[in-house]
Order: sequence, then structure tokens, then C-alpha cells
Amino acid sequence: MGKVAGIDSSSAGTTVVVCDSDTGEVLRQGHAPHPIGEGEKPTEIDPQAWLLSLGEAAKNGVLEGVQAIGISGQQHGLLALDAGGVTVRAALLRGDKRAQVQAADLTEELGGTGAWMEAVGGVPLASYPIAKLRWLAQHEPATAQRTAQVMLPHDWLVWQLLGRPARRTTDRGDASGTGYWSAATGEYRTDLVERALGHQVALPEVLAPAEPAGQTPEGLLISAGTGDTMAAALGLGLRPGDAVVSLGAGGTVFAVHQEALTDPTGTVTAFADATGRHLPLVHVRNAVRTLRATAELLGTDLEGLSELALQSTPGAYGLVLLPYLEGERTPDLPHTAGTLAGLRRDSMKREHLARAAFEGMLCGLTDALDVLRDKGVQVHRVFLLGPAAELPAVQAIAPALLGAPVVVPAAAEYAAIGAARQAAWSLGAVLGSQSQSEPPHWEQENATLLDPGDEAAVGSAVRQQFTAVREHTHPGAFATR
Repeated sequence: MGKVAGIDSSSAGTTVVVCDSDTGEVLRQGHAPHPIGEGEKPTEIDPQAWLLSLGEAAKNGVLEGVQAIGISGQQHGLLALDAGGVTVRAALLRGDKRAQVQAADLTEELGGTGAWMEAVGGVPLASYPIAKLRWLAQHEPATAQRTAQVMLPHDWLVWQLLGRPARRTTDRGDASGTGYWSAATGEYRTDLVERALGHQVALPEVLAPAEPAGQTPEGLLISAGTGDTMAAALGLGLRPGDAVVSLGAGGTVFAVHQEALTDPTGTVTAFADATGRHLPLVHVRNAVRTLRATAELLGTDLEGLSELALQSTPGAYGLVLLPYLEGERTPDLPHTAGTLAGLRRDSMKREHLARAAFEGMLCGLTDALDVLRDKGVQVHRVFLLGPAAELPAVQAIAPALLGAPVVVPAAAEYAAIGAARQAAWSLGAVLGSQSQSEPPHWEQENATLLDPGDEAAVGSAVRQQFTAVREHTHPGAFATR
């Protein structure tokens, strides 16, 4: 039995897991928050804090006996370094929204959404490194001029663990979230970097999925690492035919696919994964925030809202909630508001409104899933993630509306586990005990499996009711889907 470690450096802290390299069993783990320096903004941080929290998370021998390490890092962060490898300012994190104007300007300059989708498979957002580079050029020109190379959070951590070698690396998954690397071509668009920053910079070498980044001075193998979304997909053991619906305040829907998708509308972002495949992704702006708002209106919490919803019946007595409370991204209705339809005397009850909130949220997410289906993505099962996935009403309603068997994984540090699985893959490939084309098979345990069963027809009827209201209120909202 060998031991491998996965390190997930998130926006809040560092998690370390040590796993059996053959089975994936978690043997040990540790966690520590990032220390926040005085005066630091929530959107930027001294990257040395990541190393400090890593040291805390790994203390008391957590990494003892480990043969290889993988790194998962928060996507879309930016580290700007000078020619000597010294950071020229604090790292800009993915939650930094200051580059909204710059993202819009870059989109227009290249010729709009279609031009960016053709170039790199995604439209610049404020969180993307390419938009941050333009912000840097406009707001901190002296700092921008000193910038000679750029890295992502996981790139920088890998580089630090390896002793800051001359070779700097990244992986295709994290690179696909920069705005200047194309998952379709597997190449950087250095012209876009120059367009954003005003000059060329050195970019990390993009490694193959099982290719190690190197060894530490002590001989410990370090794998390529990846972004946290891609690491979580590895940790969950996703394969073609699997989709993920992640329930946060907003929602994220992505699936494993064999090729990069082309979507001129910009609805689908063409991310790569960490296995050589692709993770086409669709965002929705309103998910659990719809449930929270409804719970507040009814004077309860999410658990109470779930109990109320289960006292109603499918279709909520004709009550339909279009959950576009803060505008919507899928469909593209940025300036709209939510709609409550079907009000009748017998439908104006708390339990029906609660049910309509759950059905509206899940129908909106199914709309996003259907965007992928319409592009040829096969969906044989759906993984439902996030604390709200544990709500009884979500588990009762989701399979019929999503139109596929649903898996609710047990709570675990999937990004860190995925990083460990990548480490086991690289180690096995180097030793000749593991294929370079597929990661090791790690069995997932304690997942809840939910099947639509006899409720599939009922779910279809609820979807039709929702779609009728959506089309009446926003005709043609999905005309270009």
C-alpha cells in the first residue's frame, strides 16, 4: 500500500488529505485557514499565506510516508511575477470583480461573444486572469510593466514545493479558465495576453494529465495539479455520461465530454478537465438564493421550507415560480426579475409556494442541463453537490425533474481527494504500474442513489408547466439554444 496526498488551497484555507494510492481510502487529513494580513482586501492575498496555512494543515506528521503530492488550487486567481520570479503585488483572487469593465471592453475589442468563443471557448469575465491583466495595465501600470510572467494559484504552489525551478508548469484544466488558453486547440493565445497587458509574458508549460511537474529536493513526486473544479471532478470519479449540478447561491452545471464544445452564444464555457477530456460548463445565477428568499418570506429556514414543500404535491397546485430573482444568465435575461404565476385561491398556501420554489430552482437547473444535452452531451446520471442537496425536498423532487438518476455523494473534501488521485496517477505512470490514459479507479462509498422511477412522467409534466410559463413570460428565451 502506497500513500499519496492531495492539497486543496481554497479561498479560505488549505485542506490536506492522505489517501491509499490503490483504493483512495482517506487515511489522514488536516486543515488550516489562510492567515490574513493586516489591511489585506478579501479579493487579494499575499501568496505566502498559502504556504503558511499548508504548513499548519500538514503538521503533526500528516504527510509522513507520502510518495507523491497533487495540488488543487482556486481557479481564476492571478499571480504576477517579475523576471526573477518575485511577485510584484498580492495575488488577485477569483472573487475580485473589479475587472468587470475590462472584461466587457476585451469582449467588444475582439469582436464580441462569438469571436471569444472561437478563440478560447469562453467569454472574459471579471474573475478571469485575462480581465485582471487588463485591469492591472489600466490601474497599476508600473506594476503591469514589471510583470514578466504570470501564474495561477496551483501553478505557484507546485513551483514552490519543487524549490522554484526554472521550469514552470500548469495543467490543461486550470489553463482553460484563464481566458488565454483554448481547450479546443490545446494552445495559448499569447496575442490575447498582449492585448490585455500591453506586452508579452512568460506562461507556464501545460503538462499532460499524468505527467508529473517534477520532484522535490527530497525526491517527493509532485503531479501537475489542477483547478478546484477539475480536481473535484477527479475526486468524484466522474466519467463520460456523468453531469454535476452544484447548488450554491447560484448554480453550476457541468459534464464530462470527449471534445471541446463550440457555442457561439457563450452560454457554455469550454473548460478542459484533468484527464484529457472536457468539462463544458453552464452557470445559472439563481439556485439556493431562491430557496433562501422564499424561506425568509414564509418565516422559516431551508429545513422548514423543505418540510412545507413535501406537504404539497407535484406541480404545486399550478403555482410556478420563475426563479430569476437577480436576473439570469441561463437563459440570458440579465435585467429581468422573478415571476410567480398560477395564483388561485386554492394555490395560495405556504406549502404550495414552498414547493414552487424547489420546482422552480430545479427546473432552472434542468434548463441549464438541457443546454448541454442539446449540444450532444450524454447525461446518464447527475451528481448533486452542495449542502442543499441534503434537503429531503431536493432529493424527492430532483430525479424526476433532472430526468436522470441522481447521486448525492457523502460529504468529503473532493477537490483534495481529486488532487491525491492525480498524484497516484502520476506516481503509477512513472513506476509503470498505471496507464497514462486513465487515472486509478477509486471506489466511491456512502453515496445516496435516487432514481426517477415511476415519477419520470410526473416530472415531465412539471417541466412542461414551468416551460409554458417561461415561454409566455420570456418568449424565445432559449431560441438560440
